[in-house]
Amino acid sequence: MFEITRKELLGPKVYLMDIVAPRVAERALPGQFLIVRADAEGERIPLTVCDDNKEKGTITIVFQTVGAETMRMAELEVGDSFADVVGPLGNPSDLVDVPLDELKKKKILFIAGGVGTAPVYHQLKWLHEHGVDADCIQGARSKEILILEKEMEAVTGNLYFATDDGSYGIHGNVCVALQQLYDEGKRYDHCVVIGPMIMMKFACQLTKKLGIPTVVSMNTIMVDGTGMCGACRLLVGGKVKFACVDGPEFDGWEVDFDQAMQRSRLYKTEEGRLLLKEQEKETHEGGCGYCK
Repeated sequence: MFEITRKELLGPKVYLMDIVAPRVAERALPGQFLIVRADAEGERIPLTVCDDNKEKGTITIVFQTVGAETMRMAELEVGDSFADVVGPLGNPSDLVDVPLDELKKKKILFIAGGVGTAPVYHQLKWLHEHGVDADCIQGARSKEILILEKEMEAVTGNLYFATDDGSYGIHGNVCVALQQLYDEGKRYDHCVVIGPMIMMKFACQLTKKLGIPTVVSMNTIMVDGTGMCGACRLLVGGKVKFACVDGPEFDGWEVDFDQAMQRSRLYKTEEGRLLLKEQEKETHEGGCGYCK
């Protein structure tokens, strides 16, 4: 069992939990994800890692209650335990493999939206601990739903806020903020965007226009997390990929966001899943090796 040692309400329906999972904490790298189950009858929930503490043997997750299972997770309290915490899964961020002397020369920008701030924090913290500065634009509809503000400030070179209603920071979405920074003379040679799919789509359109190579995390479309269900099938550069086994991070300029969003809508119904299976045939399921 995996005991909960901390629980915080970060914003409306958004929770943070520290969970004792020493073997996971020891191996977790930025960009990877976990699969958790509240109890033996619970559904599998894939979540990107927000933080790890190797000394305490804990990992941190952040999740938003959007369905029955995440609502059950939110009912757990400090001292309760998760039945399963499996991970780390998926591929780490590409930045982890870049030699430090080269990484320190890069001008890196992160763009975080909503609960996408959690995996962005993990990457920023890892860079900060290795002496690498990076800037970040953190976006939300309003100031009230911004999360992890103090934590982000502690690990970021320059942290810019963007709110749709203008209640905090730059008035507008993250694209408005990026364009404003660019117009002020800020230049970047690498960008990582994590958040709602529609935000990532338009952010990638802008970074392509500005010539900033961009990576996105497609963790939001994962369901099973092991390649068996086929939920996270997407097209990257015209090739079939699966977020859980090939990602979750991909070249943002190559991701077909329209196809991914349309497919996610279809996948929510049994009729839609049957239609996708018929249309996609042998490419419908992922690369786990068990479903053939």
